[in-house]
Amino acid sequence: MFLERDASILAFNERVLDWAVRSEVPLLERLRYLTIVSSNLDEFFEVRMALHLRAQAHEDARALYSMHSYKALSEHAHRLVDRQYELYNEQLMPAFKKEGIVLLSHSERNAAQTKWVKQYFEHEVKPLLVPVGLDPSHPFPLVANKSLNFIVRLSGADAFGRENEIAIVKVPRVLPRIIKLPANVAGKRIAFVALSSVIRAHLKDLFPGRTVGQFSQFRVTRDSELSVDEEDVQNLRTALRQGLEHRQFGQAIRLEVSSGCSQELYHFLLKQFQLPESALYRVHGPVNLVRLSQMIDLVNVPKLLFPPYAASFPKAYSSTESIFTQLKKRDILIHQPYESFSAVLAFLKEAVNDPDVLAIKQTIYRTGSDSELMDLLREAVRRGKEVTAVVELKARFDEEANINWSERLESIGAQVVYGVVGLKTHAKMLLVTRKEGRQLVRYAHLSTGNYNAKTAKLYTDISHLTANVKLTADVEQVFVHMSSQSPMPHLHHLWVAPFYLHDKIVSSIADVANAAKRGDYARIVIKMNSLTDDRLAKALVQAGQAGVKIDVIVRGACILPAQVPGVTDNIKIRSIIGRFLEHSRVFYFAKGQEEVLYLSSADWMNRNMMRRIEIAWPIEDPELRQRVIDECLLAYEYDTQDAWQLNSTGHYNKVSDKHEGVTHSAQNALMVKYRDKKQ
Repeated sequence: MFLERDASILAFNERVLDWAVRSEVPLLERLRYLTIVSSNLDEFFEVRMALHLRAQAHEDARALYSMHSYKALSEHAHRLVDRQYELYNEQLMPAFKKEGIVLLSHSERNAAQTKWVKQYFEHEVKPLLVPVGLDPSHPFPLVANKSLNFIVRLSGADAFGRENEIAIVKVPRVLPRIIKLPANVAGKRIAFVALSSVIRAHLKDLFPGRTVGQFSQFRVTRDSELSVDEEDVQNLRTALRQGLEHRQFGQAIRLEVSSGCSQELYHFLLKQFQLPESALYRVHGPVNLVRLSQMIDLVNVPKLLFPPYAASFPKAYSSTESIFTQLKKRDILIHQPYESFSAVLAFLKEAVNDPDVLAIKQTIYRTGSDSELMDLLREAVRRGKEVTAVVELKARFDEEANINWSERLESIGAQVVYGVVGLKTHAKMLLVTRKEGRQLVRYAHLSTGNYNAKTAKLYTDISHLTANVKLTADVEQVFVHMSSQSPMPHLHHLWVAPFYLHDKIVSSIADVANAAKRGDYARIVIKMNSLTDDRLAKALVQAGQAGVKIDVIVRGACILPAQVPGVTDNIKIRSIIGRFLEHSRVFYFAKGQEEVLYLSSADWMNRNMMRRIEIAWPIEDPELRQRVIDECLLAYEYDTQDAWQLNSTGHYNKVSDKHEGVTHSAQNALMVKYRDKKQ
């Protein structure tokens, strides 16, 4: 009865692509959404489609992923990619041309531009290219994941009189994929050339004495899952660093070539990469649309971008009074990115500079390679504080940055641990222990999002600062468990995965269902990124059938069907795709006169419940709880601009309930409410 998870992921990307279609969206932002979809698809192939192909390779009849499911997903992905390039060629590029911004192909360049491009090729590109003619002593070279390459058919003999016909040109990643022409040759327009176009125009210069015939750019996407047996390695950090060296050359999953690539050449490539023809994507344009994001950065035309948004510093957080004094009076919530993440940094900065702070403990999942927060932790070590960092080395595609940070912290004396064997540490927690008189007092920051200042400007998340004695004691116990791997004790407020978060959510749903059976008020509203856990989905179905009114706000993958007669009549599901990436997780349960609200680091996915350290915690202050309800739940229930509704057939329809010609956007309303008026 449930919907297919991976098809739901592709459907999510179709909703993201809708932003690139909308003419009212600034042009450069439309291009950005196009590149976001391409980036998402890269990861989809690297991870999800890789699972399908691995299952085929093992020929396991019990495999979760059948050949039928692979073919269905492949057809879906092909349709989505075709839509991308149709949009790119027929709408976006013509719209840019009207704005005086052009990406010039070889045939569109005038004499001065052609001369400049040739000089650029000779001085900047050609010295870094090493064409490889294939023969018995020069086998097909290793081609890195998602790298740009050319395949070329040659005629005529080489220097030794041999007629080796096929050559491969690998393009180094250090070369920019989009090059801006100088004003003196661009004319009155802002002109760019693609690196692939530059190389294509000068392929013959790489093979003197040979004639270049058929050719095509190509790109291969590979399985990028790092496989490390944590129980069979002496040093997880060393094992992962070694694994990263091989990630670029995992099993091939997808092959992209130019639309004009001959059948002979793409069959040759498919054979080399051992791929079925369904894995071939012939595209009319650059094989890597992600790299067009460089063009966004190079065009300095403000009207083609969203108006800049300046987040306000949280009003509840006084910059003139110690944060520790403030937290003794009340908890503080920060709604990012509408309110600034700098308040979280200010909390940590005060802790680092306060001589009465003795210890700081923090989980590190994604912070980025350039992080003020990590620099603050290092400064805390230098000031003699006990710093414990629980670093998740296996945060997908952030492994290298996290390994580097762990080594930097460890080298100056911080206690660095890697969580619990076999589990990812996904909980977002920061604990400060401060000596106040004869007592040690704890202060905590809990969050639905990562400690990354850059993504904190793009993702919607809730940060919670608290001095609640029981809650901070729970946080301390979780840190003790992760560092010592001692048994998890009874906790007062925190629900922790993989121990009992799953059971607590199921129990909460059942309690609301029982209230409905008694005839009491019964309501569930939940917000998350993904809902793909069978047990939780079944619990919601049963609660709905018991009479509970259920609203699910889920950004991405969702296996739960909605509004199916006789099955999920009481369940409504909507997805919000806006300027910011919806990332906060909020769980609201109401039964009779009682209502509880939890924030969480966890989505409702089996991996979050069973294979990760995750937390959920209650917001007990009535005023703060109502604020979360108003801003994270109710506002999205009434969104008529960025919302999509899941129908009974498993498809999403754009919500377009206009009132007097006006639509409501929850994100826009929150930006207006919290915008820094001084900016």
